[in-house]
Amino acid sequence: MDISLGVARKVKMADSAPTLENLPKVDADLKSELEKFKPELMKKASTQEKSILPTAEDVKQERRHSEIIHGVEHFDKEHGLKHAETQEKVVLPNAQDVAAEKTQQAILKGVEGFDTNNLKHTETQEKVVLPDKEVIESEKVQQNLMEGIQTFDTAKLKQTETQEKNPLPTKEVIDQEKSV
Repeated sequence: MDISLGVARKVKMADSAPTLENLPKVDADLKSELEKFKPELMKKASTQEKSILPTAEDVKQERRHSEIIHGVEHFDKEHGLKHAETQEKVVLPNAQDVAAEKTQQAILKGVEGFDTNNLKHTETQEKVVLPDKEVIESEKVQQNLMEGIQTFDTAKLKQTETQEKNPLPTKEVIDQEKSV
């Protein structure tokens, strides 16, 4: 390191290109090691870029942002704004709205301030009407009838033959009908 500092001073002193005498002197051991150097013996290493440069879009976006900030900071209020009067509009309720609100408030006060001591005591009577014997008997008959219909076994029926009887009118009856 001392050698390079000395060379740098000598180079700074000389305003023109350095001469052979002004060039740094390399130690003989170092010179022999540099001559024996073989780059193929070096290990392969991948380089990783740690400082990524911004893209053109990033630069444009930053420029726009800085222009906006500059515009806000240097805005001239006197020439860039117009005077405007503020008008506050208050909508008052009409008579119907006021009356409805008063009615609601009166009802709420009446419910909140109600004194339960003013109520009269009452006894609740529950009336249970039971069916009489006749109604119960008729229901039993109906239930038995329904059970009989539902559980009826058609296999217990007897086979019967149907005889059709169609009596023909006699000659006298036909003659009577004709004369009428």
